[in-house]
Amino acid sequence: MNFNIKEIATTTMVLFAVIDVVGNVPIIISLRKKVGHIQSGKASIVAAVIMIAFLFVGDKILTLIGIDVNSFAVAGSFVLFFLAIEMILGIAIYKDEEPESASIVPIAFPLIAGAGTMTSILALRAEFYVENIIAAIIINIIFVYLVLKSSARIERFLGRSGLSIIRKVFGVILLAIAVKLFASNIHQLFQ
Repeated sequence: MNFNIKEIATTTMVLFAVIDVVGNVPIIISLRKKVGHIQSGKASIVAAVIMIAFLFVGDKILTLIGIDVNSFAVAGSFVLFFLAIEMILGIAIYKDEEPESASIVPIAFPLIAGAGTMTSILALRAEFYVENIIAAIIINIIFVYLVLKSSARIERFLGRSGLSIIRKVFGVILLAIAVKLFASNIHQLFQ
């Protein structure tokens, strides 16, 4: 075992920034209003399983189906783009006729374990030991679970106008992340 506190701290911070669960609070609250209930535990476990599985077989799966990491990241940028447009303009692009739950789609994937997270996991694997990355994923998933579980309290604390402001601000940030993800990967597709 190659556990290293410095590596765990570094990978935890990188994944925390990419997952950005705090920035996703407005999306989580809005999804909870649409579907009525978010299964926090289920969403967290599914996201953790997706991330850990992708750590081990992500590059092989993408290669097997003929998709490179850049194509995956560009596709993820489109999902983030449309989520950002919903947040900024207050419109609903994603419509589910009778949603029963928002636990797996879109919370576990692509909100928590999305293209940015997957791409980051592949990049981290090239630099750090797998044990430390798994520890970082678990630490982040615990934090994600706590945020998902307390989303109603966060909503009460911020109020309607506070949520609206945060939703718009994080919508612009999410849009910028989508554009950056697109721009940094699109040129690789044409080489």
